[in-house]
Formats: sequence, structure tokens, C-alpha cells
Amino acid sequence: MTNPVLDLADVNVFYGAVHALRGVSLRVDEGEVVTLIGGNGAGKTTTLAAVCGLLRPKSGKVTFRGGDVAGMQTHKLVAQGLVMAPEGRGIFPNLTVEENLKLGAYTRSDKAGIAADLKRGFELFPRLAERRRQRGGTLSGGEQQMLSIARALMARPNVLLLDEPSLGLAPLVTQAIFATIDQINKEGVTILLVEQNANIALKHSHRAYVLETGEIQFSGPSAELRNDPRVKAAYLGEG
Repeated sequence: MTNPVLDLADVNVFYGAVHALRGVSLRVDEGEVVTLIGGNGAGKTTTLAAVCGLLRPKSGKVTFRGGDVAGMQTHKLVAQGLVMAPEGRGIFPNLTVEENLKLGAYTRSDKAGIAADLKRGFELFPRLAERRRQRGGTLSGGEQQMLSIARALMARPNVLLLDEPSLGLAPLVTQAIFATIDQINKEGVTILLVEQNANIALKHSHRAYVLETGEIQFSGPSAELRNDPRVKAAYLGEG
């Protein structure tokens, strides 16, 4: 078995007295799209926060490219290639689309590379190219989600963390976002995806973990979980 690029081993996180993550273990191998699904309050976003340095686990290990990064400052993780597009998008509403994108490259100084990646971001999301001079706050929800992902890509991630990319979006826009996620993965970016829409998440990932009340309940290849009667009944509205 290859060494995972990202590995969580028995991670426990508390919010005060609340035990939010209970011994969570998961791995993401180079080149994979791995999804974490579960209902509201299952601990999905908490897991990403523990990965990217926003929360320090009480115990357990978070390993990125062979090094223990539990509790490491987020900007240092970004410089190492671990980058998140957060839930709620987190764009700067008073800055233009182009200014938002350039901020994604704040850890870099290679002007030619930044210009090339800016061009690539506009190729991936043509809607953003049309609106490059518009303020972020004037974009639709779908366009803001595109901007959030494109900005994260400006940091040249090895692993891209996506938190609820379909949240609040119409089905057609969601399909377009996930088609681009597929493309990003084909170009060599490893992805850990948190998503409440289990159906689309399982269709666009290689492996999946199902989280309930802070614990991993099931895991396996996404195609197998899509056909698991327990997952169908609980998350896919079937059975």
C-alpha cells in the first residue's frame, strides 16, 4: 500500500465538553478524490478544520506528506500545499474577481507562474473571466463558489480541501462545479471533499467515508457505498 498524502489517525476533537470527533481515522492517497459524507452536525467541517490547522485535536495524528501537522498554523500548511476552499466561500466582497484570485497566491512570488495560473483559473471557470472586474459581492452563489475554488487553486495545492461546494446551489450549477472538480483532479490535484449531497459526492469520488455524530460508520470505494442498503436508506433517499 502506498503512503497516503494525507492521513488522520484516531483524531479526537472537543468543543469545550462536547466530544465532536471520536477517534476519526481516514486516509487520502495521491491522485484520489475522497469524500466525507454525513448529515448536519456529523463532524464533517470539524474534520477539515482539524486537517487545516483551524482546530487543534486533543489527541491523534494528522500527517501530511509524511510530517505531523496537527495544530500547525494554516498559512504554513498552505505554503506546503494543503489548501481549503471553505464552506460559505469566504470571498472578499469588496474586491474584484481578479483581486480575489491574486490573493490566493499570497504565499508565492513567481510572477510568471501566478499569471499562468490566473489564466488557467479563467479557463476552468469562463464565467469568472467574464466578470473579472466585478466585485466579489455582486456575483451569484454559484459564481462565488467558482471563485472560492479558483482562488484556492492559485496556491498550487497538492491537496485541495473542499467544504460543501454544492451548498445552496441549483442542480445545474452543482453539476457544472463537480465537472470542474473532476477536471482539477485529472490535472493532478488530490481532493478531500466534504459534501452533504451524498448522491453527487459518491458519483464524483473514488472512495468515501460516512461520518455520524463524530465517528466513521462506513468507508470504502464510492461505487460500493452507493449500492450499500444502509447508505441508500440514510443518505440517498432510497430503500
